[in-house]
Amino acid sequence: MFSPGQEEPSAPNKEPVKYGELVVLGYNGALPNGDRGRRKSRFALYKRLKANGVKPSTVHVISTPQASKAISCKGQHSISYTLSRNQTVVVEYTHDKDTDMFQVGRSTESPIDFVVTDTISGGQNNDEAQITQSTISRFACRIVCDRNEPYTARIFAAGFDSSKNIFLGEKAAKWKNPDGHMDGLTTNGVLVMHPRGGFTEESQPGVWREISVCGDVYTLRETRSAQQRGKLVESETNVLQDGSLIDLCGATLLWRTADGLFHTPTQKHIEALRQEINAARPQCPVGLNTLVFPSINRKEVVEEKQPWAYLSCGHVHGYHNWGHRSDTEANERECPMCRTVGPYVPLWLGCEAGFYVDAGPPTHAFTPCGHVCSEKSAKYWSQIPLPHGTHAFHAACPFCATQLVGEQNCIKLIFQGPVD
Repeated sequence: MFSPGQEEPSAPNKEPVKYGELVVLGYNGALPNGDRGRRKSRFALYKRLKANGVKPSTVHVISTPQASKAISCKGQHSISYTLSRNQTVVVEYTHDKDTDMFQVGRSTESPIDFVVTDTISGGQNNDEAQITQSTISRFACRIVCDRNEPYTARIFAAGFDSSKNIFLGEKAAKWKNPDGHMDGLTTNGVLVMHPRGGFTEESQPGVWREISVCGDVYTLRETRSAQQRGKLVESETNVLQDGSLIDLCGATLLWRTADGLFHTPTQKHIEALRQEINAARPQCPVGLNTLVFPSINRKEVVEEKQPWAYLSCGHVHGYHNWGHRSDTEANERECPMCRTVGPYVPLWLGCEAGFYVDAGPPTHAFTPCGHVCSEKSAKYWSQIPLPHGTHAFHAACPFCATQLVGEQNCIKLIFQGPVD
Protein backbone atom coordinates (compact mmCIF):
# COMPACT_ATOMS: atom_id res chain seq x y z
CA MET A 1 0.00 0.00 0.00
CA PHE A 2 2.15 2.94 1.21
CA SER A 3 5.66 1.52 1.02
CA PRO A 4 8.46 3.64 2.49
CA GLY A 5 10.57 2.01 -0.23
CA GLN A 6 8.51 3.78 -2.89
CA GLU A 7 10.05 7.10 -1.88
CA GLU A 8 13.56 6.11 -2.98
CA PRO A 9 13.75 4.30 -6.32
CA SER A 10 16.34 1.55 -6.21
CA ALA A 11 16.87 -1.84 -7.81
CA PRO A 12 14.58 -4.29 -5.98
CA ASN A 13 17.26 -6.98 -5.61
CA LYS A 14 19.83 -4.51 -4.21
CA GLU A 15 17.63 -3.09 -1.47
CA PRO A 16 18.86 -4.33 1.92
CA VAL A 17 16.50 -6.50 3.95
CA LYS A 18 14.74 -4.37 6.57
CA TYR A 19 13.86 -6.27 9.77
CA GLY A 20 11.76 -3.42 11.16
CA GLU A 21 11.91 -0.05 12.87
CA LEU A 22 11.91 1.23 16.45
CA VAL A 23 10.00 4.49 16.96
CA VAL A 24 10.30 6.40 20.25
CA LEU A 25 6.93 7.48 21.66
CA GLY A 26 6.59 11.18 22.49
CA TYR A 27 8.27 12.65 19.39
CA ASN A 28 6.44 13.99 16.38
CA GLY A 29 8.77 12.85 13.60
CA ALA A 30 12.12 14.01 15.06
CA LEU A 31 13.86 14.88 18.34
CA PRO A 32 13.32 18.51 19.51
CA ASN A 33 16.91 19.49 18.60
CA GLY A 34 16.91 17.35 15.45
CA ASP A 35 18.00 13.75 14.85
CA ARG A 36 21.76 13.29 15.07
CA GLY A 37 23.75 10.11 14.39
CA ARG A 38 22.64 7.23 16.61
CA ARG A 39 20.39 9.53 18.64
CA LYS A 40 17.10 9.98 16.79
CA SER A 41 13.37 9.38 17.18
CA ARG A 42 13.27 6.45 14.75
CA PHE A 43 15.79 3.69 14.06
CA ALA A 44 15.64 1.21 11.17
CA LEU A 45 17.16 -2.28 11.61
CA TYR A 46 18.65 -3.62 8.39
CA LYS A 47 20.29 -6.97 7.71
CA ARG A 48 24.00 -6.54 8.39
CA LEU A 49 26.65 -7.32 5.77
CA LYS A 50 28.16 -9.76 8.28
CA ALA A 51 26.28 -11.53 11.08
CA ASN A 52 27.15 -10.18 14.55
CA GLY A 53 24.78 -12.29 16.67
CA VAL A 54 25.98 -14.39 19.61
CA LYS A 55 24.63 -17.50 21.38
CA PRO A 56 25.45 -19.07 24.78
CA SER A 57 28.24 -21.65 24.86
CA THR A 58 30.53 -22.52 27.81
CA VAL A 59 29.48 -22.00 31.45
CA HIS A 60 32.14 -21.38 34.14
CA VAL A 61 31.53 -21.40 37.90
CA ILE A 62 34.26 -19.25 39.46
CA SER A 63 35.29 -18.60 43.04
CA THR A 64 37.77 -15.72 42.61
CA PRO A 65 37.29 -12.29 41.02
CA GLN A 66 40.63 -12.73 39.20
CA ALA A 67 39.43 -15.85 37.37
CA SER A 68 36.19 -14.10 36.45
CA LYS A 69 38.18 -11.18 35.04
CA ALA A 70 40.42 -13.55 33.07
CA ILE A 71 37.38 -15.03 31.29
CA SER A 72 35.76 -11.67 30.61
CA CYS A 73 39.03 -10.37 29.13
CA LYS A 74 39.19 -13.14 26.50
CA GLY A 75 37.51 -10.89 23.95
CA GLN A 76 34.40 -13.06 23.77
CA HIS A 77 30.92 -11.94 24.76
CA SER A 78 29.94 -13.11 28.25
CA ILE A 79 27.30 -12.63 30.95
CA SER A 80 28.46 -12.70 34.60
CA TYR A 81 26.05 -13.55 37.40
CA THR A 82 27.58 -12.65 40.79
CA LEU A 83 25.96 -14.96 43.37
CA SER A 84 28.20 -13.98 46.30
CA ARG A 85 31.67 -12.61 46.92
CA ASN A 86 33.04 -16.09 46.45
CA GLN A 87 30.95 -17.33 43.57
CA THR A 88 30.27 -16.02 40.07
CA VAL A 89 28.75 -17.88 37.15
CA VAL A 90 30.13 -16.68 33.80
CA VAL A 91 28.32 -17.75 30.62
CA GLU A 92 30.47 -17.34 27.51
CA TYR A 93 28.75 -16.49 24.23
CA THR A 94 30.02 -17.55 20.85
CA HIS A 95 29.45 -16.17 17.32
CA ASP A 96 26.08 -17.00 15.74
CA LYS A 97 26.19 -16.83 11.94
CA ASP A 98 22.38 -16.89 11.69
CA THR A 99 21.49 -13.75 13.68
CA ASP A 100 22.10 -9.99 13.77
CA MET A 101 22.18 -8.18 17.11
CA PHE A 102 21.17 -4.55 17.71
CA GLN A 103 21.63 -2.85 21.08
CA VAL A 104 19.60 -0.01 22.62
CA GLY A 105 20.51 2.11 25.64
CA ARG A 106 21.46 5.48 27.11
CA SER A 107 25.21 5.00 26.58
CA THR A 108 26.88 6.65 23.61
CA GLU A 109 29.60 3.97 23.57
CA SER A 110 30.10 2.10 20.30
CA PRO A 111 28.23 -1.16 21.17
CA ILE A 112 24.96 0.84 21.33
CA ASP A 113 23.28 1.08 17.91
CA PHE A 114 20.36 3.28 19.02
CA VAL A 115 20.94 5.87 21.78
CA VAL A 116 17.77 6.60 23.78
CA THR A 117 17.32 9.28 26.45
CA ASP A 118 14.40 9.99 28.78
CA THR A 119 11.27 11.26 27.07
CA ILE A 120 9.89 14.40 28.72
CA SER A 121 6.12 14.60 28.23
CA GLY A 122 4.68 17.54 26.38
CA GLY A 123 7.54 17.59 23.91
CA GLN A 124 9.54 20.08 26.02
CA ASN A 125 13.24 19.86 25.66
CA ASN A 126 15.29 19.85 28.83
CA ASP A 127 18.49 17.92 28.17
CA GLU A 128 20.20 18.73 31.45
CA ALA A 129 17.35 17.61 33.70
CA GLN A 130 17.00 14.28 31.97
CA ILE A 131 20.69 13.36 31.93
CA THR A 132 21.32 13.82 35.65
CA GLN A 133 18.50 11.58 36.84
CA SER A 134 17.91 9.14 34.01
CA THR A 135 16.27 5.82 34.85
CA ILE A 136 17.16 4.26 31.46
CA SER A 137 19.96 1.74 31.64
CA ARG A 138 23.18 2.57 29.76
CA PHE A 139 22.98 -0.85 28.06
CA ALA A 140 19.22 -1.40 28.25
CA CYS A 141 18.29 -4.19 25.84
CA ARG A 142 19.27 -6.07 22.73
CA ILE A 143 17.17 -7.13 19.77
CA VAL A 144 18.27 -10.24 17.89
CA CYS A 145 16.95 -10.80 14.36
CA ASP A 146 17.10 -14.03 12.34
CA ARG A 147 19.02 -13.43 9.10
CA ASN A 148 16.75 -15.88 7.27
CA GLU A 149 13.05 -15.55 6.52
CA PRO A 150 10.70 -14.82 8.24
CA TYR A 151 13.35 -12.58 9.92
CA THR A 152 11.96 -13.12 13.43
CA ALA A 153 13.02 -10.42 15.94
CA ARG A 154 13.44 -11.28 19.64
CA ILE A 155 14.09 -8.96 22.58
CA PHE A 156 16.37 -9.57 25.59
CA ALA A 157 16.99 -7.40 28.65
CA ALA A 158 20.48 -5.85 29.03
CA GLY A 159 23.12 -5.13 26.37
CA PHE A 160 26.80 -6.03 26.12
CA ASP A 161 29.17 -3.20 27.09
CA SER A 162 32.43 -2.10 25.41
CA SER A 163 34.20 -5.09 26.98
CA LYS A 164 31.51 -7.38 25.47
CA ASN A 165 30.22 -8.18 28.98
CA ILE A 166 26.93 -8.02 30.84
CA PHE A 167 27.42 -7.91 34.64
CA LEU A 168 24.60 -8.78 37.04
CA GLY A 169 25.94 -7.77 40.46
CA GLU A 170 25.08 -9.20 43.88
CA LYS A 171 21.99 -6.98 44.23
CA ALA A 172 20.46 -7.75 40.82
CA ALA A 173 17.56 -10.21 40.64
CA LYS A 174 19.01 -13.50 39.30
CA TRP A 175 18.37 -17.22 39.61
CA LYS A 176 19.14 -20.67 38.26
CA ASN A 177 16.35 -22.19 36.16
CA PRO A 178 15.23 -25.82 36.62
CA ASP A 179 17.16 -26.76 33.46
CA GLY A 180 20.33 -25.38 35.08
CA HIS A 181 20.85 -22.19 33.07
CA MET A 182 21.27 -18.83 34.83
CA ASP A 183 19.01 -15.85 34.18
CA GLY A 184 18.28 -12.45 35.69
CA LEU A 185 16.56 -9.06 35.42
CA THR A 186 18.02 -5.58 34.97
CA THR A 187 17.59 -2.94 37.71
CA ASN A 188 14.53 -1.14 36.30
CA GLY A 189 13.55 -3.90 33.91
CA VAL A 190 12.56 -4.12 30.25
CA LEU A 191 8.78 -4.34 29.85
CA VAL A 192 7.02 -5.48 26.67
CA MET A 193 3.39 -5.39 25.60
CA HIS A 194 2.18 -7.19 22.46
CA PRO A 195 -1.19 -5.82 21.28
CA ARG A 196 -3.87 -8.44 20.72
CA GLY A 197 -4.63 -8.61 17.02
CA GLY A 198 -1.46 -6.90 15.75
CA PHE A 199 -1.19 -3.18 15.02
CA THR A 200 -4.54 -2.46 13.34
CA GLU A 201 -7.68 -0.49 14.07
CA GLU A 202 -9.18 -3.69 15.56
CA SER A 203 -6.29 -4.27 18.02
CA GLN A 204 -6.79 -4.40 21.77
CA PRO A 205 -4.11 -3.70 24.40
CA GLY A 206 -2.24 -6.80 25.58
CA VAL A 207 -0.76 -7.39 29.03
CA TRP A 208 2.54 -5.77 30.06
CA ARG A 209 5.25 -8.34 30.85
CA GLU A 210 8.90 -8.23 31.87
CA ILE A 211 11.65 -9.74 29.70
CA SER A 212 14.65 -11.42 31.33
CA VAL A 213 18.32 -11.25 30.28
CA CYS A 214 17.89 -14.62 28.51
CA GLY A 215 14.60 -13.62 26.88
CA ASP A 216 12.03 -15.40 29.07
CA VAL A 217 8.70 -13.71 29.85
CA TYR A 218 7.62 -12.90 33.43
CA THR A 219 4.69 -11.16 35.09
CA LEU A 220 5.59 -7.69 36.41
CA ARG A 221 7.43 -7.25 39.72
CA GLU A 222 5.54 -5.48 42.51
CA THR A 223 7.52 -2.32 41.78
CA ARG A 224 9.86 -1.61 38.92
CA SER A 225 13.13 -2.46 40.70
CA ALA A 226 11.92 -4.98 43.32
CA GLN A 227 14.32 -7.86 44.07
CA GLN A 228 11.65 -10.53 43.66
CA ARG A 229 10.89 -11.55 40.06
CA GLY A 230 7.36 -12.14 38.79
CA LYS A 231 6.01 -15.52 37.68
CA LEU A 232 7.27 -17.21 34.51
CA VAL A 233 4.68 -16.98 31.69
CA GLU A 234 5.45 -20.13 29.70
CA SER A 235 2.77 -19.53 27.07
CA GLU A 236 4.35 -16.24 25.88
CA THR A 237 7.62 -15.52 24.06
CA ASN A 238 10.02 -12.63 23.52
CA VAL A 239 9.26 -12.51 19.76
CA LEU A 240 8.37 -8.95 18.71
CA GLN A 241 5.33 -8.43 16.52
CA ASP A 242 4.05 -5.40 14.63
CA GLY A 243 2.92 -2.88 17.26
CA SER A 244 4.84 -4.40 20.21
CA LEU A 245 5.74 -1.75 22.81
CA ILE A 246 9.08 -1.86 24.66
CA ASP A 247 9.40 0.19 27.85
CA LEU A 248 12.90 1.02 29.15
CA CYS A 249 11.74 2.97 32.26
CA GLY A 250 12.05 6.50 30.89
CA ALA A 251 11.31 5.90 27.21
CA THR A 252 8.86 3.65 25.37
CA LEU A 253 9.61 2.29 21.89
CA LEU A 254 7.16 1.03 19.28
CA TRP A 255 8.32 -1.89 17.10
CA ARG A 256 7.07 -1.82 13.51
CA THR A 257 7.79 -4.76 11.21
CA ALA A 258 8.82 -4.15 7.60
CA ASP A 259 5.49 -5.63 6.46
CA GLY A 260 3.55 -3.48 8.93
CA LEU A 261 5.30 -0.33 7.64
CA PHE A 262 4.42 -1.33 4.08
CA HIS A 263 0.73 -0.91 5.01
CA THR A 264 1.25 2.32 6.96
CA PRO A 265 0.90 5.83 5.54
CA THR A 266 4.17 7.61 4.76
CA GLN A 267 5.22 11.17 5.58
CA LYS A 268 4.22 12.09 2.00
CA HIS A 269 0.76 10.67 2.54
CA ILE A 270 0.29 12.67 5.77
CA GLU A 271 1.45 15.82 3.95
CA ALA A 272 -1.15 15.11 1.22
CA LEU A 273 -3.88 14.79 3.88
CA ARG A 274 -2.76 18.13 5.37
CA GLN A 275 -3.02 19.81 1.98
CA GLU A 276 -6.43 18.19 1.41
CA ILE A 277 -7.81 19.64 4.67
CA ASN A 278 -6.40 23.07 3.83
CA ALA A 279 -7.81 22.88 0.28
CA ALA A 280 -11.30 22.46 1.79
CA ARG A 281 -10.74 25.92 3.35
CA PRO A 282 -12.10 25.28 6.85
CA GLN A 283 -13.28 28.52 8.47
CA CYS A 284 -13.51 29.97 11.94
CA PRO A 285 -17.29 30.02 12.54
CA VAL A 286 -16.99 33.33 14.40
CA GLY A 287 -14.20 35.26 12.69
CA LEU A 288 -15.01 33.67 9.28
CA ASN A 289 -11.29 33.64 8.44
CA THR A 290 -9.80 30.61 6.64
CA LEU A 291 -7.78 28.22 8.86
CA VAL A 292 -4.58 26.52 7.72
CA PHE A 293 -2.73 23.58 9.28
CA PRO A 294 0.95 24.65 9.28
CA SER A 295 3.46 22.67 7.23
CA ILE A 296 4.99 19.58 8.81
CA ASN A 297 8.35 21.37 9.10
CA ARG A 298 6.93 24.09 11.36
CA LYS A 299 5.84 22.03 14.34
CA GLU A 300 6.75 24.33 17.25
CA VAL A 301 5.55 27.84 16.39
CA VAL A 302 1.83 28.65 16.59
CA GLU A 303 0.91 30.42 13.35
CA GLU A 304 -1.68 33.12 12.80
CA LYS A 305 -4.09 30.99 10.73
CA GLN A 306 -3.60 27.81 12.78
CA PRO A 307 -6.80 26.01 13.82
CA TRP A 308 -7.66 25.96 17.55
CA ALA A 309 -10.29 23.70 19.14
CA TYR A 310 -12.45 23.47 22.22
CA LEU A 311 -11.56 20.01 23.47
CA SER A 312 -14.83 19.45 25.36
CA CYS A 313 -17.01 19.75 22.24
CA GLY A 314 -14.60 19.58 19.29
CA HIS A 315 -15.60 22.86 17.59
CA VAL A 316 -12.69 24.22 15.55
CA HIS A 317 -12.03 27.98 15.52
CA GLY A 318 -9.27 30.42 14.74
CA TYR A 319 -7.45 31.97 17.70
CA HIS A 320 -9.47 34.50 19.68
CA ASN A 321 -9.17 36.03 23.11
CA TRP A 322 -12.72 35.86 24.39
CA GLY A 323 -14.72 33.23 26.26
CA HIS A 324 -12.75 33.42 29.54
CA ARG A 325 -14.91 32.59 32.53
CA SER A 326 -13.92 33.71 36.02
CA ASP A 327 -15.02 30.36 37.49
CA THR A 328 -12.82 28.20 35.22
CA GLU A 329 -9.17 27.19 34.87
CA ALA A 330 -6.78 29.55 33.05
CA ASN A 331 -6.78 27.65 29.74
CA GLU A 332 -10.51 26.85 29.83
CA ARG A 333 -12.92 28.82 27.65
CA GLU A 334 -16.59 28.80 26.76
CA CYS A 335 -17.21 27.69 23.16
CA PRO A 336 -19.19 30.43 21.33
CA MET A 337 -20.98 27.76 19.27
CA CYS A 338 -22.40 25.50 21.98
CA ARG A 339 -21.47 27.16 25.33
CA THR A 340 -19.49 24.09 26.47
CA VAL A 341 -16.63 25.02 28.78
CA GLY A 342 -13.27 23.29 28.37
CA PRO A 343 -9.64 23.55 27.29
CA TYR A 344 -8.99 25.68 24.19
CA VAL A 345 -5.76 24.67 22.42
CA PRO A 346 -3.97 24.97 19.05
CA LEU A 347 -4.21 21.87 16.85
CA TRP A 348 -1.05 20.13 15.59
CA LEU A 349 -0.94 17.45 12.93
CA GLY A 350 0.53 14.13 14.08
CA CYS A 351 3.50 13.79 11.70
CA GLU A 352 5.11 10.50 12.86
CA ALA A 353 3.62 8.07 10.33
CA GLY A 354 4.72 5.01 12.34
CA PHE A 355 2.06 5.74 14.99
CA TYR A 356 -0.87 5.54 12.53
CA VAL A 357 -2.86 2.29 12.48
CA ASP A 358 -4.61 3.29 9.22
CA ALA A 359 -4.48 5.88 6.47
CA GLY A 360 -7.69 7.70 7.38
CA PRO A 361 -8.10 11.50 7.35
CA PRO A 362 -7.04 13.48 10.47
CA THR A 363 -10.41 13.99 12.17
CA HIS A 364 -9.70 13.47 15.90
CA ALA A 365 -7.59 15.32 18.48
CA PHE A 366 -6.02 13.94 21.64
CA THR A 367 -6.97 15.75 24.84
CA PRO A 368 -5.40 17.88 26.29
CA CYS A 369 -2.48 18.37 23.82
CA GLY A 370 -4.37 18.90 20.54
CA HIS A 371 -2.38 16.50 18.33
CA VAL A 372 -4.57 15.43 15.41
CA CYS A 373 -4.63 12.07 13.59
CA SER A 374 -7.08 9.58 12.10
CA GLU A 375 -10.06 8.39 14.16
CA LYS A 376 -8.84 4.80 14.41
CA SER A 377 -5.31 5.85 15.41
CA ALA A 378 -6.66 8.22 18.08
CA LYS A 379 -8.96 5.56 19.51
CA TYR A 380 -6.19 2.94 19.48
CA TRP A 381 -3.69 5.04 21.47
CA SER A 382 -6.44 6.31 23.80
CA GLN A 383 -6.87 2.80 25.22
CA ILE A 384 -3.18 1.78 25.54
CA PRO A 385 -1.86 1.95 29.15
CA LEU A 386 1.78 3.07 29.04
CA PRO A 387 4.17 2.66 32.01
CA HIS A 388 4.73 5.89 33.91
CA GLY A 389 7.29 6.17 36.71
CA THR A 390 7.96 3.04 38.73
CA HIS A 391 4.48 1.52 39.01
CA ALA A 392 1.80 3.66 37.34
CA PHE A 393 0.22 3.23 33.91
CA HIS A 394 -1.76 5.75 31.87
CA ALA A 395 -2.72 6.49 28.26
CA ALA A 396 -0.58 9.14 26.55
CA CYS A 397 -0.41 10.96 23.22
CA PRO A 398 2.12 9.08 21.05
CA PHE A 399 3.24 12.36 19.42
CA CYS A 400 4.20 14.22 22.64
CA ALA A 401 3.81 11.75 25.57
CA THR A 402 1.30 14.02 27.37
CA GLN A 403 -0.98 12.06 29.71
CA LEU A 404 -4.48 11.91 28.18
CA VAL A 405 -7.58 13.15 30.02
CA GLY A 406 -11.31 13.38 29.40
CA GLU A 407 -14.02 10.78 28.88
CA GLN A 408 -12.57 9.27 25.71
CA ASN A 409 -8.99 10.71 25.81
CA CYS A 410 -9.70 12.11 22.34
CA ILE A 411 -12.41 14.16 20.61
CA LYS A 412 -13.95 14.28 17.11
CA LEU A 413 -13.26 17.68 15.53
CA ILE A 414 -16.11 19.72 14.05
CA PHE A 415 -14.86 21.86 11.15
CA GLN A 416 -16.95 24.53 9.44
CA GLY A 417 -16.58 24.73 5.66
CA PRO A 418 -16.36 28.00 3.71
CA VAL A 419 -19.55 30.07 3.66
CA ASP A 420 -19.21 31.10 -0.01
